[in-house]
Amino acid sequence: KNSFCMIYKPFEIWGHSKCPHKSPSRCNTYVMPMSLYKFKQLHKHSHDAPLCSYDGVPFLMHDRTLRRTTNIQQVFPNRTDAPAAMFTWPELEMLSAGSWFLQRDPFGTVSSLDADERVRVQNQTVPSLKDLLNLAAQHERLVIFDLRRPPRGHPYRDSWITRTLEVIHNESSINSSQVLWLPPDQRSLVQELDPELQQTSGDHASIEELQEEHIVRLNLHYSYMSQEQIRKYASVNISTNLYVISQPWLYSLAWCAGVHSVTTNALHNLKTLQRPLFLMTPDEYSLMWILTDIVSAFLIAAIFIFHW
Repeated sequence: KNSFCMIYKPFEIWGHSKCPHKSPSRCNTYVMPMSLYKFKQLHKHSHDAPLCSYDGVPFLMHDRTLRRTTNIQQVFPNRTDAPAAMFTWPELEMLSAGSWFLQRDPFGTVSSLDADERVRVQNQTVPSLKDLLNLAAQHERLVIFDLRRPPRGHPYRDSWITRTLEVIHNESSINSSQVLWLPPDQRSLVQELDPELQQTSGDHASIEELQEEHIVRLNLHYSYMSQEQIRKYASVNISTNLYVISQPWLYSLAWCAGVHSVTTNALHNLKTLQRPLFLMTPDEYSLMWILTDIVSAFLIAAIFIFHW
């Protein structure tokens, strides 16, 4: 047990759509097969936000349109600004979702890819939610995701939640207990249909409200970081995940605050940290403040003498 940072071992790290610095996952769009491959290599959990295609296939895409991270301008030049959810799954499978990454090199990491990885990136297509769930099931990982309601005129606008549950229950091999269910819409119905899902909230609510909705995890922005709040929630078995933490110093701060997990865009950097960057023993902490007090007293005395 660390003496000043009261954590037994590094907590869980969640990939914000896996590892965008190493492959064309999100970069503020979403997961591609190459990122799933990297995700598997890093042995971490996943955080995603599926859409539902026009014919009812949930898929992973964060942007509202397909313009930025696919070759839609070449394949469907008259539909470049159409909502991504208004495409059928066969249409989405026609798109390349990796060539843009090689062309733009958004993180300056393309040079680190070997020949096989470049080919894999070039041949990427838009992945389905089923792909992700099966991968998580295969490697016994957890998945947290939000859902976005399809636009008006979409055939699944009023049934996107039940359609997603169908994929979890009937089309993938994942156990419901591996899914952290974040969408607040129809939560009572979802809880009734599948009590094994880990109900997760993005709201900073009271313990009573969270328990009433069967919440077992919180997914909060790191600005809500409070050791007191984290411990209060933990006392009633509600764990806390903070997003998006990609800097080692911020990860260290979350670690010392007692956070149970973090969502990051930099798995490859954080996974190597074995202890917080600024870990101190109680003696070192006391010495730091003693020296600070001594130096402060000296400076005050010097200023007083100078003005005297």
